[in-house]
Amino acid sequence: MITFDIPEFLFVMKITVVDALKTVIDPELHANIVDLGLIYHVKVDNINKCILIEMTLSSRNCPMSESILSAVKNCIIRTFPDYQAEVSLVWEPEWNYRTIPEAGLRKLRGL
Repeated sequence: MITFDIPEFLFVMKITVVDALKTVIDPELHANIVDLGLIYHVKVDNINKCILIEMTLSSRNCPMSESILSAVKNCIIRTFPDYQAEVSLVWEPEWNYRTIPEAGLRKLRGL
């Protein structure tokens, strides 16, 4: 589940971040990283003009890890060119198929 630190005026910006991240596809699972539940936390630091993404990958040995992390960072920079992007890779909680949100499971099943 994605969590937000929400001052009211940043809510729309965070939703825009999440929508933008839906364009980043995990090349092994062929689904976007939001629907897969790989994004854990989004924080917008409006004072320092920085967007921080806390996320995981489907495995610690993901051969596409650098590509996915780079795509996340580039996606944020394209969407918000006046902001810096910081991406933190975390392993807790560990991702597995049981952690995929219901909407993501429906998409994976093609429903």
